[in-house]
Amino acid sequence: MTDAPLEIGQIAPPVSLPRDGGDTVSLSDYAGQAVVLYFYPRDDTPGCTIEASGFTDMAAEFSAAGVVVLGVSKDSVKKHDKFRDKYALSVPLLSDEDGDVCERYGVWVEKNMYGKTYLGIERATFLIDGAGKIAQVWRKVKVPGHVEAVLDATRKLYAHIRQEAAK
Repeated sequence: MTDAPLEIGQIAPPVSLPRDGGDTVSLSDYAGQAVVLYFYPRDDTPGCTIEASGFTDMAAEFSAAGVVVLGVSKDSVKKHDKFRDKYALSVPLLSDEDGDVCERYGVWVEKNMYGKTYLGIERATFLIDGAGKIAQVWRKVKVPGHVEAVLDATRKLYAHIRQEAAK
């Protein structure tokens, strides 16, 4: 488990993972572009399905804001393919089976359910700006309204950047 959580202004740890469909996706593929990197516990569970569907439903709005959305869990590419196909998801789903990226982002945490302690992925989202720095962090995400909050934050961030560039 990672001790020090990532903070706003830090350079985002590198990511290079296989995705649904079999290709490999790296953060460096999106250099100069903003990325929403969201971590979720498991494919095809209620909260994870709602979240992934929400990001898919708003994909055009994120794209219009100049933002790429990537989902990450420890599920295999094969499970991601089934999840994508079952719910017609368009957001790339990255497979971190060994948990390295989850560790580097500090989302592999101790959890407690019904008195049992276990390790699992904390639902969290990171907005990474075009310079590769963390612009915003959402931890212990509650799914209802989350996608809308992330979209709103990306719009505000990039409206501010456009204003600064125009000066």
